[in-house]
Order: sequence, then C-alpha cells, then structure tokens
Amino acid sequence: MINEAIILAGGLGTRLKSLVKEIPKSMALINGKPFLEYQLNYLHEFGINRIVFSLGYKNEFIQSYFGSQFKSISISYAIENEALGTGGGILNAFQKINSKEVFVLNGDTMFEVNLLKFFAFHKNRDSKVSLALRFLEDVSRFGTVETDSDNRITGFHEKNFVNSSGYINGGIYIIDKCFYENLNLGTKFSIECDCFEKIYKTEKLYGFQCDEYFLDIGVPDDFNKAQHEFKRFESR
Repeated sequence: MINEAIILAGGLGTRLKSLVKEIPKSMALINGKPFLEYQLNYLHEFGINRIVFSLGYKNEFIQSYFGSQFKSISISYAIENEALGTGGGILNAFQKINSKEVFVLNGDTMFEVNLLKFFAFHKNRDSKVSLALRFLEDVSRFGTVETDSDNRITGFHEKNFVNSSGYINGGIYIIDKCFYENLNLGTKFSIECDCFEKIYKTEKLYGFQCDEYFLDIGVPDDFNKAQHEFKRFESR
C-alpha cells in the first residue's frame, strides 16, 4: 500500500473570493476547521503517514497552521516561486517523495475513495496512472471521462454547461513517479489538459469508478453545502 500523498493546495480560489478572503481556498473554514484538516483526517484513516503539500499562493497560512506533523502524518512542503500549474506542481513535489508511487489529491475536493481498493485496482491493471472517477447526474461543471470495459480511459470531454450524466475526474490519482518524470512535459503544465488528455491514446491510463461521497468546495453553493454535510466527519 502507498503511504505517501501529494496535496495540491496552491490555487487562488477565484470563485470563492466573495466568501473566502485573504487565505488559500483550501484553508477555508468549514464548521470552524480548515478544509485541509478534513482531508488529512481522511488520509490518516487509510494509513498515509507522509504528506507533501504543493503550495504557492499564501503558502505561509498552511505552513504555520499544520507545521511538520498532523497526528501520525509527517508533513513537507514543496513551494512554487511562480505558478507551475497542477502538473508542474506535482513534478515539483516529486522531489520530496520517496516512494515509487504516490497518491495525488486536489486540495479543494472531498472524495471518500477507498484508497485500499483504489490501490488494488491500480496494481491489478499494472497501471502507471490511475484516476478515481465519480458518477454525477449533472457533469456540466466538470466535463466527463470515458472508459472501456476494462476501465481503460478512452476519452475526455470538456465541460459544456449541458445537464447530462457521466463519470468525472474526481481529483484523486495514483501516479508512478518515474513514469511521470520521464514524460518530459516541461516545468509548467496542467495535469489534466497537458498530460492526461494527451497521453491516454498512447499510454494506459485507467479510471477507478466509485460512488463514495464527493464534494468540490470550489464554488459558493458547494462551500455552503459543506457547512452542513461535513458535520458527518466531526467524529474523526
């Protein structure tokens, strides 16, 4: 089982500016606790014992709050001096990763994927990159991911504001470090657009379909929804 994770928490949080000011989006308070604290509790339950935060915008808020330890999880920081995009941020954080493979999570999404099952799926497919996928009735905000009968990814479709159902990229990945570093995509790029959407035709990317709880706090409506729905996590 993988015991390290990278959390992408360097975003500006533009769509939440009306509700969250002066701090990174991932530090937005939900029932008095930063969103990232809920995410770390989730990772702790699956035995993750080392986290690397990929940070940029106002990174000092996250560093001062979490320090070098959360419960049994040791914490390191990969700081971007300039915006590198999600793909470049992961590449930068890999310098602090010791494992062959690593979980990667978006720092504004709670997706309660069973990481043990996700890892077993990844190994069973001998995959180099696996994405956790979530079925939604309305995918207009996210775009969709298509897979074949063996769960190999066969296509990505951009968000189009049309109310339709399908599987979306849930923002949790398993990535083989050596494979990713050897893609030579540069230092600044998007993991979604410049990596996944370009290499899936020639490389075997797999999608792990699951239906666990999912919420992206990146827009005000869902941020407000989290204030109620995250009460279920208070016992953690």
